[in-house]
Formats: sequence, C-alpha cells, structure tokens
Amino acid sequence: MEVNPPKQEHLLALKVMRLTKPTLFTNIPVTCEEKDLPGDLFNQLMRDDPSTVRGAEILMLGEMLTLPQNFGNIFLGETFSSYISVHNDSNQIVKDILVKADLQTSSQRLNLSASNAAVAELKPDCCIDDVIHHEVKEIGTHILVCAVSYTTQGGEKMYFRKFFKFQVLKPLDVKTKFYNAETDEVFLEAQIQNITTSPMFMEKVSLEPSIMYNVTELNSVNQAGECVSTFGSRAYLQPMDTRQYLYCLKPKKEFAEKAGIIKGVTVIGKLDIVWKTNLGERGRLQTSQLQRMAPGYGDVRLSLEAIPDTVNLEEPFHITCKITNCSSERTMDLVLEMCNTSSIHWCGISGRQLGKLHPSSSLCLALTLLSSVQGLQGLAKLPEQALNIRSSCLSLPRSWNYRHKTQLKMDQGLRNITRDPMSNRRKSRP
Repeated sequence: MEVNPPKQEHLLALKVMRLTKPTLFTNIPVTCEEKDLPGDLFNQLMRDDPSTVRGAEILMLGEMLTLPQNFGNIFLGETFSSYISVHNDSNQIVKDILVKADLQTSSQRLNLSASNAAVAELKPDCCIDDVIHHEVKEIGTHILVCAVSYTTQGGEKMYFRKFFKFQVLKPLDVKTKFYNAETDEVFLEAQIQNITTSPMFMEKVSLEPSIMYNVTELNSVNQAGECVSTFGSRAYLQPMDTRQYLYCLKPKKEFAEKAGIIKGVTVIGKLDIVWKTNLGERGRLQTSQLQRMAPGYGDVRLSLEAIPDTVNLEEPFHITCKITNCSSERTMDLVLEMCNTSSIHWCGISGRQLGKLHPSSSLCLALTLLSSVQGLQGLAKLPEQALNIRSSCLSLPRSWNYRHKTQLKMDQGLRNITRDPMSNRRKSRP
C-alpha cells in the first residue's frame, strides 16, 4: 500500500511489484440435469471453457494459473521478493540515476539494493530494473522505502521516494515441554500448529542440540527394516492442525561423568523448521535457544545403572548403583547402610565405608539382593528406608534415604522385572 504518493511531477516513474508464485485458476461449476429447461447448455459451456480440465469440467480447479491480484500475506521465515522498475516517461535524457531500496523494521533498517552505483544516463522510454530478495526474520510492520535521485538535462538535481507498508504474520505456533529423566536424559516434546489459512508441507522439523548433548529423533518407527514416519506418508499440515514431535537428548560421554556440569545445564538447543506452501514456496524458522528448568539433585544422587531382566525366587541377583557427589566444593566420606523389607533382602555387609567421594565425582557400587515372596514386589515397599547413605566427614553430618520404585515379579520359574526410571524417590534429613 502506497503511503505518500508523489506531489511533484517527475521525469521518472517508479513502479514496485511483489513477486510471488501464481495460483491455480478456480471455476464455479454450474450444471443441471438433461431433463431441466436448459438441457445440456451449461455442460456444453463448461466443456468449451478453456480454463477447465478436459473430462473433469465440474472440478473447481482448472489448468490455468492466475497471477497475484493483490499484495497478499507475508509470513515470518519466508523470502520477500520484489520487482522495482524506474521508467523514463519524458522525452529528455536523464543522468546520474540512483535507485535505492531499504527495508525498515521495528528494530533495524536494511539496504536491499543489489548495487549502489549510479547509472550514467537513461534515455526516453527506457527503464532500470532490479529484483530484491530478503528473508523475513521479524514479525510486525515493515516499510519498503524506495528512493530515486537523478539529474535533468538542465543540471537540476531531483529526488523522490515512495513508501510501501506491509505486515509480517506469524505462520506457526510452537510450544515445547521438557521431561527430565533420572538417567540424565532429557525428552523434548514440540507442538507445532499451522495458524495460516493454507496447508503446509512440513519438509523438515529437527532439533539442533547444544554442545553437551546428542539428540535422537523419536518420530519414526521401524517396520520391516524401514523407518516409517509416525505421521504417515503425507507430511501435510492443514490449517489450525497441530503435530507433536518428540526428541531424546543424552549427555555426551565427556560430559556424562561431570555431574556438576550436567546438573546446571539449562540450554538444550533450538528447533529448525522448514516447510513449503502453494507451488513450492519455501519458509524456514529457527527458534531461539530452548531452555529447561535444571533438575535439583541435592548433594548426593543415587541412580540404578544395571538390573537383570529375570530373577529366580530365593536366588541372589545383582544390581549396580551409581552414587554421585553433586556438590561443587565438598568431599564426602560415605557410609552405606542396608535395611531389609519383608520381601526383599540385601546380601552383604551393612555399615561399611565407601571411602571419600570428591566433588562432581561418581562411584559405581555392585549390590546383591534376593526375594523371599512371590508376586510383584518393590524395593521400597515398607516405609523404612531400603538403602541409607551417610556422610560422616562433613562439618554438618547428613544422611540420605533412597527408595527406588523398581518392581520385581516373582514366580516359581523365571521372574520378570519392570523398571520405572523416572519414579526415583529420595528424602534428605539432617
């Protein structure tokens, strides 16, 4: 939309047109039955219409393309393209023509001109053409400022400019949720909604992780040795439809052992979204760095590293626990105490020293247990603690109770085990 048309007659005329892909021409089919009064007249008119599809005249879509009739909508992430033409409408030769195109946003002013050099002269009925491109990265009001300066034959310097205002709209609504697992894994759920009025082809939705994580996409399944998308073979997102994408982030090996570093990491990465609209118009969005709420592990953290899949009743089985000193400055001298339940019994020495554990260090501990009761059992069935860790070397001695909700099913033969790694419960007391 032109804001301030020129008030002075100039020798040059400036025309600006947005470059967009055409659309398919649509018809409104009008038909009737043969026994009606018009008979076959309407059908014959549609068959003679050059814009209809032969053999499918009653379809609204035709074989022709329609050029844009208005400026249209511009969405964030798309490429704005415009054609600029300066025509000499006079019968004089104009000299030193300089055409400049700037894009004014709410935060900056960008120069879009391909060349800042002036044209020596422009003869009558000749023109200067230029095409500008810009990837839109801000929403809100944008103003395209086109300025033209030139010199007449009499040596008079002339100058005029035009303003074209347009709005940049938001194409997608992105919402994220984080789930912190007990194994330092982070699960990201991204909900992407198409808030435009036309369907989108989702070409790519990926997560670029931060330097400390590796990412695994969980948006496909393996069927007969082939990866099949959970969204089906057609990746179209209809207007106002929403899709959920899931990703799993695991700490890299060099950072996994540094509990203090992983504990405080809040930056996870950013989403990269690429889509196409009518006739292949491409758009791309990258979110800002996604941040999670860092989990609070306290001073000491206990996690289950290994547990067997099957166990036998009244036969010892082994588990591996990992104890991590999450403190950044205190060294702990740990003592392990084991308390039995009515169904699960610890095999080993209770009250033994585990030694010193330095800040941000870990200790793997192999433990042996057996079950004396059939059926589904848990390591923390009773209110008393199942595993107690005491620190006796601190200025303020403390103890931690750990009761993993790891459930074991006991039968006469082989017994299954089911784990819930995210249901670890811990209580700290002075």
